[in-house]
This record gives sequence, C-alpha cells and structure tokens, in this order.
Amino acid sequence: MDSGQGASQGLTDTFGRVHRDLRVSLTDKCTLRCTYCMPEDAGPFLPRDKTLSGAEIERLVRIAVDHGITGVRLTGGEPLLRADLVDIVARLASIDLPTGGVLPVSMTTNGIGLDRRLPALQEAGLGRVNVSIDTMQPERFHRLTRRDRHADVLAGIAAARDSGLRPLKLNAVAMRGVNDDELGDLVAYAVSQDAQMRFIEQMPLDAGHTWKRDNLVSGEEILERLSERFELSEVSGRGSSPAALYTVDGGPHTVGVIASVSKPFCGDCDRLRLTADGQMRNCLFAREETDLRTLLGDSATDGDLAAAMQLSVTAKKAGHGIDDPDFVQPGRGMNAIGG
Repeated sequence: MDSGQGASQGLTDTFGRVHRDLRVSLTDKCTLRCTYCMPEDAGPFLPRDKTLSGAEIERLVRIAVDHGITGVRLTGGEPLLRADLVDIVARLASIDLPTGGVLPVSMTTNGIGLDRRLPALQEAGLGRVNVSIDTMQPERFHRLTRRDRHADVLAGIAAARDSGLRPLKLNAVAMRGVNDDELGDLVAYAVSQDAQMRFIEQMPLDAGHTWKRDNLVSGEEILERLSERFELSEVSGRGSSPAALYTVDGGPHTVGVIASVSKPFCGDCDRLRLTADGQMRNCLFAREETDLRTLLGDSATDGDLAAAMQLSVTAKKAGHGIDDPDFVQPGRGMNAIGG
C-alpha cells in the first residue's frame, strides 16, 4: 500500500506543533454514569457496525506512527467493555517505531474489571494504565457515578499496583461541593498505592451542557488545598505534558494538576484523538472532525488516509477558546470523544 508522503515532517500544524500522542477511543459505552460526563439515560450508543474494528484501528495507528506518532493511549467510554481489547492491544504493541523499539500502548480506565483482565492485557503488551477515581467515599461515589462500584474500582487499582506497570496514575476531576474536601485524602491514597494522583479541572464536556465556570475548582485552588497538608515542590521540564507535577513531601511521589481551563497549555499540545467511529479530532474541544472511517470503506490508500490526518492537523486552532465570548461546547460528550 502507498505509505504517503511527508513522514519526515510529521503531523505538524500551522503553529509548528508536532503531534506525537494519539488517543484512540474504543467505545462510547461505559459502566458508570458520572454526572460530569453522562446522563443516567445516556444513549443511543454506537452500534457495533459503526465502530472501528481492531484491524482498522491497527491500520490507522500504523499510518499515524509512520507520520510521527510515538505513543497511543486507549480510551472510551470504558475501553474494558471491548471484548476484543486484548487483541487490539497486541496489534498496536507490535507496531515498530521508525526510530527503533515498539509503540508504547497505555490505557485510561475506570478500573471496573481491570483486576480480571489486566494479566492478559499486560501479556499482550499494555505498558501503563491511568485509573479514574474521584472520591474515596463509597456513598459519594454512588451519588457521583450512579453506580455502586467503588470496591470494584479499588480492586482494579490494587491489581495495577501489583502488576508492576509504572508509572501508575490515578485521575480525579476536582468538583466544588462534590469532592473538593478530600483532595488530600486522594493524594494520600495514591501514595499508598505507589501511584501519582492527578487532579483535572472540570471542563465543559458534559453531555448535559451544564458546566459553569463559576463552579470551577482551579488548579491554583487545588494546590492551595494540598499545601495545607503536604509540602509541594514544582518539578521542572514539563514539556508537552498536560500535567504540572509537584513532589509530595520531598518525593519520590508526585501529584499532577491539569489546569486545562485556568492555565491552558494549548501552545505545547501534541495530541490527536480518534473516536470509536473513526473520526479524527485535532482538539478535545473541536467542533469539526475528519472522517477516516468513510475513507476506509472507500478503499482509500494509506497515502489518502495520511493526507486526511494532515488536513485535520492543519485545521487545528491556536487554542481551545474556552474563554472566548463565542465559545460553543462540543456537540459530543466526553464519553463519545474519548479522553
């Protein structure tokens, strides 16, 4: 197949940002119904014949790697709901990088069922996991997620801890009046699991479009709260990482703060997203998508697909524009976009 042109330049936008990180959503379905993400009656979800197959995902990722992508994160929805997840991981983890070695494959999950599936995933080549946990309180978890699965999440985190996959990262969305009184408890728990706690500012990505800037727990406020309990020192060399890192009580453990709203890091963004139905998104908040799935069905060459990817990258804006007066929230919720 035609591999296309321009691999040496990589997927570079008009602002000189070279894209190396690809987030691949495997499904828009989830085992939870977090209030900041999905309504209780979420749906309709994508039918199976509208989602990319393992072979299609592998092909698109191979092309992306040929054009500069150096790491893939599997997301959802909840990726553990894909019955063929082990096969997908094995396919992607076998892709050779042009510079040597194989493609690093990581996954973001809510942890439910991770304890059962992790051994096979690790054997297939999964290199790292991020697990979402917004509260240490089971009853609060039930209210927030509309599901009584807190113990299952903790079991998944314990399995990840015991697997030896590192770094192990735990994600929490900081929400005023919901969990902002236990930020320190979450850090202490993460340290006990040999994990890095990462707090994420709540973003306008809920399916109900109820987000309000006034309710934001900012990165600055998160650090102020944590400084009341821990000694924090900023770690230099952030690069394109979305999280600013701080050592906890002198280290070795760190806590991360992702201040996407109050301190956007768009100027250093190197991420692209592929939705479960084969749409490439150049920004989490983009309202336009590039349809790769239709091209696949039309027998496009690898060069055609690479050119479509580059068109998506070229159209990327300077920033997400949350603070712009004319900002409009994406039509898709976070479960359909993929983290």
